[in-house]
Amino acid sequence: MKNIISILFFIAGLSLSAQVGINTSSPKAKLDINGDINLRNKIVVLNPADNSLSQGNNDQILVSQGEGYPPIWKSLRIPEYEPNKFYLIFNNSFSDRTGVKFTSTEQSSIAAKNTAFTKGADISSLPGFKSIAGLSQPISVFSTESKTYFQFETVVQANLPANGTPDISIDYACGIFVDNKLVNLRQRNLKASSASSTFITHNQIGVVANLSKGQHTVSVACSRLGSYRTASDVVLAIGINAETNINSFIAQSSLKVDVYEVPQVFNAIIN
Repeated sequence: MKNIISILFFIAGLSLSAQVGINTSSPKAKLDINGDINLRNKIVVLNPADNSLSQGNNDQILVSQGEGYPPIWKSLRIPEYEPNKFYLIFNNSFSDRTGVKFTSTEQSSIAAKNTAFTKGADISSLPGFKSIAGLSQPISVFSTESKTYFQFETVVQANLPANGTPDISIDYACGIFVDNKLVNLRQRNLKASSASSTFITHNQIGVVANLSKGQHTVSVACSRLGSYRTASDVVLAIGINAETNINSFIAQSSLKVDVYEVPQVFNAIIN
């Protein structure tokens, strides 16, 4: 009888007050419980679309949809990590149609195969290098043990004459930089052919291990290194067309970044 009277008083309190507190005299919600809650049965959530009640599936959790909206049941899709194995944690790709151009007067003072090209060289120590603007982007690293892979592709063109003489050519180099430090470099030579305004596809793959945790900036910069029997008005274009036989869409540059890491934080898995 005592329990029935207590329940009646509780129900009456709910009907008379907009807010009810258990173990608190100043409730901050319609039902404010200051203490542990022991649920011996199910939790159900109202689906406003059809006024049905949903108790969710095994191992699902309630997720808030924000103020004014009921919570919903969700399943966490977290991959299970095994210790000491690398996993793809960050990946992104970027493109650029602006590119860079070099006249004969913008040729670098660095010769091809120069010893200045060493891993870790700062871009400021490499005169004549121009960055491809759209490929300078932030990347994130979350572990002290990582491998970061870069794949750079672009088109290189020059308004070389159509005389087919192989001695007419231009040396150039493109480098991949992390925080303005050189991590990968490739040199190539663009030769004249029987067609005017020769162009080639430049592919470059690089890798750097164990970048520090946090955000870094990756960038790509190129330089004109040497010219052989070319006229003074020959322009070298990287990631942009030098002549109209190709357009900026064909000549555009792209950079793909994949960061593989050995995760250092292991969370419980809920499927």
